[in-house]
Amino acid sequence: MMLEHALLKVRSGEEEAFEASMREAFPIIESAPGCHGAEVRRQAEDPSVFLLLVRWGSVEVHTTFRGTDLYEAWRVLTHPFYVEPPSVTHFHEPLEH
Repeated sequence: MMLEHALLKVRSGEEEAFEASMREAFPIIESAPGCHGAEVRRQAEDPSVFLLLVRWGSVEVHTTFRGTDLYEAWRVLTHPFYVEPPSVTHFHEPLEH
């Protein structure tokens, strides 16, 4: 399992509209094959910055999603709000303790 980490910088003044659009977009990404859930968190220090976390079966599954109609529907709902393209990285399972 991989955790996608995407830092989303939203245009100032459009945060509430972005949140509403993201609520519509969640069922789309969560229906993608290999997606095991997603969440978005708003930054405390800068309310125009959001963190998207998506659990994928693998990086390849995420990459495959990006070539689908589901991704296009996701993109239409989310990307118009971004100031710049999101910074996207992937993380392995948590360290055991």
